[in-house]
Amino acid sequence: MEKTKLGPQLSQTRDFAEGDVHDVSEPQLRRNRSFITVLGMALTITAIPYGIGGPFMAAIYGGGQLCIFVGLLVILVLQGCVAISLGELASRFPTSSGVYYWSFRLTHQKPYQHAVSYLTGWVWLIGNWTITLSVNFGFATMITATISIYQPQWVAKADETLFIFFGICILVFIICSLADRVLPLVDALAAVWNLVTIIAILLAVSIAAKTPRHTVSQALGHYDGSLSGWGDGFSFFIGLLPPAYAFASIGMVVSMAEECVDPETEVARGITMCIPLGGIAALLFVLPICFTLPVLQDILTAPYGQALPYIITIVTGSKPLALALMIMILVITLCCSLSVTTTASRCTWALSRDGLLPFSNIWSRTTFDQPLYALVLVTVLQMLLGCINLGSTSAFTAFVSVGVIALAVSYLIPISISLASGRKEVSKARWTFGKVPGLVANLVAVLWILFELVLFSMPTVVPVTAASMNYAAVVFIGFLSICMIWYLVWGRKTHSESVI
Repeated sequence: MEKTKLGPQLSQTRDFAEGDVHDVSEPQLRRNRSFITVLGMALTITAIPYGIGGPFMAAIYGGGQLCIFVGLLVILVLQGCVAISLGELASRFPTSSGVYYWSFRLTHQKPYQHAVSYLTGWVWLIGNWTITLSVNFGFATMITATISIYQPQWVAKADETLFIFFGICILVFIICSLADRVLPLVDALAAVWNLVTIIAILLAVSIAAKTPRHTVSQALGHYDGSLSGWGDGFSFFIGLLPPAYAFASIGMVVSMAEECVDPETEVARGITMCIPLGGIAALLFVLPICFTLPVLQDILTAPYGQALPYIITIVTGSKPLALALMIMILVITLCCSLSVTTTASRCTWALSRDGLLPFSNIWSRTTFDQPLYALVLVTVLQMLLGCINLGSTSAFTAFVSVGVIALAVSYLIPISISLASGRKEVSKARWTFGKVPGLVANLVAVLWILFELVLFSMPTVVPVTAASMNYAAVVFIGFLSICMIWYLVWGRKTHSESVI
């Protein structure tokens, strides 16, 4: 049987996908992950108190309680369809190369296979890098907002925030490199800590609330579409940004496939189960906030644009309690940083192993059964891109949106190709959602992703200024242009040689 040269693990996956023996080479990474740890990583990446709480200001601009509650339910349905679609593909082609290998195998027109897989791979990589960047820089911003609970007069300068960000990147690198063997356990414990923190916030906000409690109709139905400037219609969709951001990264766990004992089912189940479990956790998190939410206009003045620390402080009326809850959330954010950095390093390693990156022979090396050089590259790139915030805050914000857009596009390509080919490949997977339900899930996923690309390219507030403008579409198109030029100049020959 013909075997691809995409690397030992891809050779293994191709043989398995075609019905041959599962193991044809020694694994390059240790297989120390199970369904529980994959699910734990997915939930840790989602990081509800941070994933929704970090960009919570968008939900305030989006109109308040109605878009917070109903918007979450809408996102769970839409992202659930994306998760199902990714799960089927992950079961059919279980490899750390993920979406770009799926695109290669699903594109049967050989003249286009290499170009499609190369483009998908680079978009996937950009998404992994920029999402990791957004989490770590958001972590730094949340730290400064937490400090403002006791020091409201202190305003962090751009370079001070940057130094905090650098410290986070270095700390995460040290933990990921030295504690790689125990990271699966950390992911599982972090998922539990997420739940503990959510319950703590629920109890604190519900019992100790000093602000008036809203009626059910107010808590679940209050809507003010005037805050964003978009009007009553589109403002609701602005409020979808926090839950959409939180659940946008669930597909990143496919990069861990080659560290699972039974990736054909464990990864698929981990991705899909993250939606209902994460959804329950998200409801437990947002509902008590909806019932005690302060005046929306007042929240807009929160330091550093971080609504959550301000809301908790005002609602509880206790700075010590607010600080304790924020420290619990910061621990969650650290665990999220560890998870996304780990998956980004695996993604970088996989693309390097398959020859898609410059100096791939360096980034594809493994040390102590882990891609340490790829981890170094991810860390250094984050720190370099973080420096952009010194010159332009709006430019950095664009990178945050680009992370979601790039991941969404990398999901869209293989899902669309699979759908166009009649779902022939995924119907052979060990884990499948069924013919008709799977088809419906694919269609909804494609339509949602197309709208999501528009949503994350729009400014949160109008009228638009130079500072509030969302440059995500410009940055993303710029990235795509660089990728295609790089493919024509260098990648076309080297990538073709690696997969033929």
